[in-house]
Amino acid sequence: MADYDLAIIGGGINGAGIARDAAGRGLKVLLVEQNDLASGTSSASTKLVHGGLRYLAFGAFHLVREALAEREVLMRIAPYLVHPMRFVLPAEAGDRPAWMLRIGLMLYDWIGGRRTLPGRRTVDFGVDPVGAPLKRNFTYGFEYSDCAVDDARLVVVNAVDAALRGATIRTRTRCVSAERGAEWTLMFDARGRREVATARVLVNAAGPWLASAAETVLRLERPLPVRLVKGSHIVVKRMFEHDRAYILPSPDGRVVFARPFGPDFTLIGTTDEDFVGDPSAATVEPREVEYLCDVVNGFFRAAIAPPDAVWAFAGVRALYDDGKSSASETTREYLLTLDRGGDRAPLLTVYGGKITTYRHLAETAMTKLAQVFADVRAQTPWTAGEPLPGGDFAPGSDDDVVTQVRRTRPFLGQAHARRLVAAYGTRVKLVLEGVAREADMGPRFGADLTGIELRYLMRYEWAQTADDVLWRRSKLGLHLSKDDAAAVERFMTG
Repeated sequence: MADYDLAIIGGGINGAGIARDAAGRGLKVLLVEQNDLASGTSSASTKLVHGGLRYLAFGAFHLVREALAEREVLMRIAPYLVHPMRFVLPAEAGDRPAWMLRIGLMLYDWIGGRRTLPGRRTVDFGVDPVGAPLKRNFTYGFEYSDCAVDDARLVVVNAVDAALRGATIRTRTRCVSAERGAEWTLMFDARGRREVATARVLVNAAGPWLASAAETVLRLERPLPVRLVKGSHIVVKRMFEHDRAYILPSPDGRVVFARPFGPDFTLIGTTDEDFVGDPSAATVEPREVEYLCDVVNGFFRAAIAPPDAVWAFAGVRALYDDGKSSASETTREYLLTLDRGGDRAPLLTVYGGKITTYRHLAETAMTKLAQVFADVRAQTPWTAGEPLPGGDFAPGSDDDVVTQVRRTRPFLGQAHARRLVAAYGTRVKLVLEGVAREADMGPRFGADLTGIELRYLMRYEWAQTADDVLWRRSKLGLHLSKDDAAAVERFMTG
């Protein structure tokens, strides 16, 4: 009898989502990740839950419809991580006339069955504050709804929920070989230690390492049809005072987002270009920074330059290669292929996907695997109706949770309590367990990061290094000095 029903290679959003769904159906699940959770593409997105307005131009109506429907679900099950955000599209930009933009936004509002978010509207830039940062030749535009998300934390809380439901989550554990017989025999390298496990079914959800895992670990005879596409982002000091985002058409037909990123910064991205090489070595090239600055400078009065970037990051997506000529036109639809294996153990391969559609992707994966796991537990969808850990409160009532936290710990400042609730939702009670006075918070490291929070992250969220905390489970790395970050590392490894 195999050790596990399901083994998953890859601790990004797709792997974590599948682990959660499968564990909640009663399957015995193992997830292995060669680095930290969300250490690849899943922490390098534009950090949006959105339908993909530009995909309408490519006729990807199914993708947009599914993503918009999932937007509603994610706001409901993770209200502290997924928040409504309004986006502004200047009408006098790009190569599409205003009437076409208006029709596109009408379709965008209609196609996904929008229920809770406000719809589109026309904005006069001469009157509305959203026009103040823009160049004067832009006089009006359109505003519509999508959502912002903390992408890496969404991955982590899916893994947390999977673990709470019985899954085994192993980070810093690399699958080095997979022998396929009546069941899978998997060998792992866990920081130099060799370990072995068996599983009835294997899922390759390795993201940008999908093809290399298929070749070197699974030793498949044919290469997978994978196209690696890199997207780069920069973060600059806050460019505007309001809380809305901009979607900016670029001369090459793409769009670039400029969106609020916390109270002090603006996030700008993304590029879209083919990538060859080791995904872990993907970096933001100087020409990409210049490209993003040039697009933004075409719209904003206050120009930015490459030296203004306080942070830059790149992620590589493993898309299904549909033969399109350009990276930006390659389908963002996910594709799941199930090799039943005949008399050998099944293999499920996950191509593509978006942060927005991960939950539905996982549900689709389990539908496919119902052919293998005949037990009814593996056939009943459940994740749309169950909040993620910390998400058991009504969307839009974050302030009520903050008030409750401060009522029990009045020594917490408003901004500190708000940040904790934004990261952990109602699980903030577990973060602050045993804290009765300010001294119980432990050492302080800057930007209100304390020892008690670090201990929580190490105990419950698999954090092992300062980078795990400062650049994935939070973005406090933008606020801490090198000395502060070194102190965090010493605390975690001491």
